[in-house]
Amino acid sequence: MAQFFVIHPENPQARLIREAVHILRDGGVIVYPTDSCYALGCQLGDKHAMERILAIRQVDLKHHMTLVCHNLSELANYAKVDNAQFRLLKMATPGSFTFILQATREVPRRTLHPKRSTIGLRVPDHKVSLALLEELGEPILSSTLMLPGDAEPLCDPYDIRDRLEHQVDLILDGGWCGSEPTTVVDLTDGAALIRRGKGDAALFGL
Repeated sequence: MAQFFVIHPENPQARLIREAVHILRDGGVIVYPTDSCYALGCQLGDKHAMERILAIRQVDLKHHMTLVCHNLSELANYAKVDNAQFRLLKMATPGSFTFILQATREVPRRTLHPKRSTIGLRVPDHKVSLALLEELGEPILSSTLMLPGDAEPLCDPYDIRDRLEHQVDLILDGGWCGSEPTTVVDLTDGAALIRRGKGDAALFGL
């Protein structure tokens, strides 16, 4: 049964952040708040935990997983970013965007899109997400908390607990953080809008 931590969205308790990161490092799958909506997350190198997220979502790797990064410098360790891409990323991070980019060798191959060797990357603008990332010291492998058959992501932590308490290890209740997922922009060849969401696509002329 999942643990359930009520965490302050603006001043997250350090003790709870440390315990959440311990659960991640121990192979756990967590639910955590972001600046767009709640997300499922696990440690990047944990194959079993990643497979658990895919099973919860009932998707395969043709649906991009996302590396949620602490800052733009960290993102650049995991994606091949040229000068033009970097300028676009700098303009839009942190924020409610997910970017599709070519991955570097730092990213485990099993997490990549099977045909394109791409990965989703983002830098959130949310105190709890950033505190987790700072404590962990590496990106969190993540996916939007959208369950099969649902029209939008889950946004009520108590509803999340009712539906996922036997499938995840921890739910971080950061209160309401929205139900609109990120805007997804493919930057592998110019800028192409893949999904319109919370982030303002007009930043990219889309």
